[in-house]
Amino acid sequence: MNMPVVELGGSTYAVDENGFLADPCHWNKDFASGMALKLGMSVELTPLHWEILGFIRDFYLSTGKCPTVHKTCRVHNLRSADLERLFPSGYRRGACKLAGISFRSPIPHLSCFPEQRPPRASIPVEERVYHVDVRGFLLFPSQWDEDFAVFKSHEMKMPTPLTAKHWYIIRYLRAQFAENGKIPTVCETCTANNIDISDLGELFPDGYNRGALKIAGLCV
Repeated sequence: MNMPVVELGGSTYAVDENGFLADPCHWNKDFASGMALKLGMSVELTPLHWEILGFIRDFYLSTGKCPTVHKTCRVHNLRSADLERLFPSGYRRGACKLAGISFRSPIPHLSCFPEQRPPRASIPVEERVYHVDVRGFLLFPSQWDEDFAVFKSHEMKMPTPLTAKHWYIIRYLRAQFAENGKIPTVCETCTANNIDISDLGELFPDGYNRGALKIAGLCV
């Protein structure tokens, strides 16, 4: 399915059905300036506009969430009326849209991904299809990729983004499955990775089967 696009300042950007930038990483200042004109803003973006847009983007990239309007106003010592004058179409449909961030759902931020990862799949993640059962387990382990792991951990509301320790366990599980055709037991996993079962529990609060294996795209 092809995503809609918008042309701003001579460049084309993929957007969702509400006109928000599909991939926040494709944002640039030309997008913000062009979107401001598209939204009918009558004044050129000022240093304060750019400061607020920069704050929204920095907050998103460090937390994976869009800052609330209350937080944005408090950080910049603004009243809601001040923000409304700056962005007449609103906070979500104005400031956040110009910043290239959608409020629809939090997206895992960059720190969720391992430092060393294979090239991204050619199919955009929003167009990828993963077949899961009613419990959310991946039906076909071959469909697994690191994007699945990140989004699944996010869906499961893991208390912290995936760390190097998480990825070490995930890669071990998948390597053992690929090599032996079976999933290692929790004891085998702890022994092979020199960790206690309580440490594994802290890494995957939902447990071994419903946490670690689910994120690794495996199912017992």
